[in-house]
Amino acid sequence: MSVQPLWETEAALALAVVKTLVLIVGSAITFFAYKAYRRTGEQALGYLAGGFAIVTLGVALAGTMYEFLGVSLAMGILLETVLVLIGFLVIAYSLSAE
Repeated sequence: MSVQPLWETEAALALAVVKTLVLIVGSAITFFAYKAYRRTGEQALGYLAGGFAIVTLGVALAGTMYEFLGVSLAMGILLETVLVLIGFLVIAYSLSAE
């Protein structure tokens, strides 16, 4: 059994707090974009909501997979980065759609 240095424990706690805040804020943005889509029927707002949902999912999945499913940290970060990229592409498309 090894003991982690205090800074690693504090960094892990800070990371968990920040990731949780990103999940909350990302979910709120997704909710409001989806609500605007439902109200207006504008397809671009639907894509915007979907893009933010994908980005938020990516942020949530990486840590979850590492902590609870035993996936390597590198693989978790890769998954997160791919989902963030896809989400940003969807957001960019929503902003250019007419």
